[in-house]
Formats: sequence, structure tokens, C-alpha cells
Amino acid sequence: MRNKISEHGTIATVCVGLAALVWFVFGQTIKFPFINFDDPEYVYEVPEINSGLTLHNIKWAFTHWPSTNWFPLQNVSHMFEFQFYGFSPGLFHLTNVVLHGATAILLFLVLRKMTSVKDQSIGGAARNSNWRSALVAAIFAIHPLRAESVVWIIERKDVLSGVFFVLTLAAYFYYTRKPSIPRYLTMSISFAAGLLSKAMLVTTPLILLLLDYWPLARSQRPEIRGQKSKNGTTWTRLIVEKLPLFVLSAIIALLTSRGIAPAHSAADQLPFLTRAGNGLVSYLVYIWQTIWPANLGVFYPYPPDGLPLWQPIAAAAVLVAITISVFALRKSHPYLFVGWLWYVVMLLPVIGIVQVNLQAHADRYTYLPQIGLYLMIAWGTGDLLSNWRYRVHLAAAGAVVVILACAFIARVQASYWRDSETLWTHTIAVTKDNYFAHASLADLLMRRGRVNEAIAHSEEALRIRPVDADAQNNVGLALLQTGDTKRAVMHLEEALEIDPGHMNAEVNLAWVLATAPDDSLRDGARAVHLARDVAQRAGHPNAIVLRTLAAAYAEAGRFSDAIAIARQAVDIAKTTGNEGLISDLERSIASYRSNQPTRSGP
Repeated sequence: MRNKISEHGTIATVCVGLAALVWFVFGQTIKFPFINFDDPEYVYEVPEINSGLTLHNIKWAFTHWPSTNWFPLQNVSHMFEFQFYGFSPGLFHLTNVVLHGATAILLFLVLRKMTSVKDQSIGGAARNSNWRSALVAAIFAIHPLRAESVVWIIERKDVLSGVFFVLTLAAYFYYTRKPSIPRYLTMSISFAAGLLSKAMLVTTPLILLLLDYWPLARSQRPEIRGQKSKNGTTWTRLIVEKLPLFVLSAIIALLTSRGIAPAHSAADQLPFLTRAGNGLVSYLVYIWQTIWPANLGVFYPYPPDGLPLWQPIAAAAVLVAITISVFALRKSHPYLFVGWLWYVVMLLPVIGIVQVNLQAHADRYTYLPQIGLYLMIAWGTGDLLSNWRYRVHLAAAGAVVVILACAFIARVQASYWRDSETLWTHTIAVTKDNYFAHASLADLLMRRGRVNEAIAHSEEALRIRPVDADAQNNVGLALLQTGDTKRAVMHLEEALEIDPGHMNAEVNLAWVLATAPDDSLRDGARAVHLARDVAQRAGHPNAIVLRTLAAAYAEAGRFSDAIAIARQAVDIAKTTGNEGLISDLERSIASYRSNQPTRSGP
């Protein structure tokens, strides 16, 4: 009885400790704002999200594809927040922190149960694994690489999928103890929810197969091993058992892939060998960042001249050597085999073979895959010290040092997200030739009226990458602010030559063609074509786009259409509380009623 009370006390202490660590590192974020990278276009500027929970909005969350951001449950969670929080970013951050803390605690509880089962027959796990499980959960909770996933509001998909992933593992554990249809359905529902939060979880059925080997040791159980039937070998039976989960993964992969192809211009598409080589190197980069989490940024660009050939070759050799080694040790140290494959397999969807975005690698992609490495570290260290005289003291001291180091470094890393300017300035400082960071900082500075600084950063982005459509657009937008309309048009045209579907450049050019004081620059018909193209492709109504389309209709002499579109823009602007834009649109509507088009500039 006393032992049981002590055990419960230990578990409660660990859970409280994990919650405290998460709050120490990430509690500061409740004072942080949205940032200017993806948060506007995917969260607070989306009418279907910022108007809260409605049947229409929920339907939209599940059906607006093809889309590069098809994460239905993430969008529904944001609708819920807008319904009750309004435009309060601190509470959005708080939700992320709570979800991440819950994932860390659940991970500890699930690992503890899985690795302490009584009928385990494969070596490598102690009967009581409280402290090893706690170490895995603690490093997961406050490793500096977690900052991006927890602090970035648009990365709600990471922390939300993390909760459902660990719940899937828990449901699977209870299913394996006593298989039944209700328990299998519970696991499947958790898994489906995880997939709808983030499609990266498509590899989860493979992770469950790894757990069948260790720590669950299902292939060694008499009820599975001793039945040779039409289903074939033990592993065949275990695979067949998970076929419904594989089908779910395939469906989600197909739906998600519909938005990947249209997401990049021809200039952004990388050759397959380039992507494959970068993927091999990224596996080792993530391992190094696990050990030495320094110089972390929000965006890591591909090297302008590509990777030297020796790097992918060397990376492939190292990865093969590690894989062969853990396979050779699979019987005596099964956690090494399982942990390594957990890491490799979970990273596959985002390692870059399929080009999802423009970065060489990203901190957020390590959120769940790195758990495999932590398993290797925690159980490997325990076995390494098993025969040492002062093993308990050494292990405790080492764990405290690692956890405290991670916590303080992660707290600093999270602090760089306190505003967009700090984030981009830090990223420029810790990376090399980061055209994307310069372009993003230029966009922010432009919105703050710091035009000359914006031009300087845009030109630096173009120096690094002349074919960067974002930088061309930013230079054009900045030149518009200075009144140099003709040069601005040249840069906007160049952006569209690089990427004919660049929506920001289309909108900006349409605005010039519709409103320029210089008669020689105006072209109402083309302005309507550009603005209407963006309005149709944007995926959701946008007040700025509709304002531009209204101005284009007015320039083309279609004043009734201009008034109708401008009214739609007013309605959207009201949902975001943009009083300045509302006033501007009301003045435009008054002009359109008098058959007067909009004019801008000096």
C-alpha cells in the first residue's frame, strides 16, 4: 500500500514538474502578438476563421481545398478562439502552451505504461521506467527546437496533432492489452483527429508496428505468435491489423497533396536530386540541433549554389551506418532500433523529398520525430550506467544539467518571437544569405512606414536571390510609397514574370493600373483581370483584394460592380475592426456613385 502511494506521488510530482517547465519556458508568450509570417493569411485575416464558430465556417474548414494549409481541426480550433477570445493573440498563445504541456504529460504517462508492462519478454526496459520516461517527456517539453511549434500561432497544428498522436498511442496500448472493436475504434478516432490536425502523422501506423517490437513485444506473445493461419506470419498479422489506419493515412495524404503542387512557382521548384540530397543532410542537421541547439531561426534557406556533392554522400553513408548498427543491436538493445526508425520514419513526409515549402529544413518538423532520439538517449544512458557504482547520482545529476540547460536556452529562443522585427532580425543574424528573412523584414518595415529600410532589405534579398518574386514585389511596393510609380511597375512586372501566379504582385500591380494618376500607366481591363484572378484563387474573401477589384471595375467604367464589391470589402473589414480601411472604402463607394474612379499617389 505504501509503495503504491509512493508510486502515485512520484507520478504526480513528474506531471507537475513537466507543467512547471513548460510554463517557465513558454508562459512568456501570453504577452506576444501575432507575427507577419503566415499568421495574417492563415489566421486572423481569414473571414471564415475570425468570424467564429458557424456551420458555414466549419464546413469551409473541411472543404476548402486544394489548399496549402488544409488542416481542418487547426482551423476549427482558431474559430473557437475567435468565438470566445476575439482578436487577443495572448490567449491564442496560451492555448498552444496548454496543448503542448498536455502532450508532454501524456507522453510521460504513456511511455511509463508501455515500458513497464509485466509480460514484456524482450530485454532493454526496466520494470519501472518512471525516470526514463520522465526524462524523455522533459526534453521533449523544453528542448529549444520546440519554440517554433509552441510559440508560432499558425503552428497550432503541431501541438494539436501532438495531443492526438499521444492519445492514439495510449489507445493502442489499451487495445493491445485486450483487443476489442470499441478500443480499436477509439484508437482510430484519435488517429483520424491527429491527421486532420496535421497530415504529417501519416506514418503513425508504422510507429505502432515499431512499438509492437519494443516495448510491447507483441510478436513474442503466444496468442499472436502461435497462430499460423491464412494471415501468414506474426508480422503479417500485425500489419493486417493496421490496414484501416494505413487507409486513413492514404486518404489524408491524397487530400493534402492536392494543395502542394500549386503552392510553388516554376522558379521555386527544385530538382529531385537536389531535394533528395538536402533531405539526407537534414537528417543529420536535426540530430546535431538536438545535441547543440544553437543559431536557430524561423527560416533556413537552401544554399544559393546548392550543397557540395560530398555532403549528401557522406550523410547517406552515416545514416546507413547508424541503421546497420541499430539493426545489429536490435535484440540486446531494441530501444535503439525502435528509436532510430521512429526518428527516420516520422521525418519522411517533411524531409523535403516532396517539396512542401521553400526552406531547407525547419525546427517545427522535429516536434514528434525527435521523441525517437530521446528514447535512445534515455534508455541508452540507463543501460550504460547500469553497472556503475554511483549510477543513480550520476544519472540524476546529468538529467538535471540537461533539463536546466534546455529550459534556459529554450526560454531565450522563445523570447525572439516577442515581435516580428525581433524574429526576423535574429534569423538574419544566425543564418547566411537569408533572402526570405530580408524580404519578410522588408514587408514588416513597409507596413510600419519605414520605407527606406524596407527598400534596403528588399534589395539585399534581390542581391542574394534575383529570381525572388517576393523581394521584387516588396521593392515595387516600397517604390510606390516613394512616388516612383514607373520603377515600381517595372519591379511588379518582374515579380510576375518570375511567378505569374504571385498574388501580392498581382494585387499591387492591379492597384497601380486602376488608380495611377498618370494616364499612360492605367489599364482598367488588365487591372480587373489581375484582381479578379486573385479574388478567385485566394481561397477566402480578402478586404484588400476586394478593394483593389472594386477600383479596377471603376477604372473600367463598371461602377455598379465596383460599388457591390466595395460593400463586400466593408463587411470583411468590419469583422477585423479595421476602421481606417472602412473609412477609405466608404469614400470610394461615394465616388463610385458619382461615376468617379479612385486615384492614388501624389
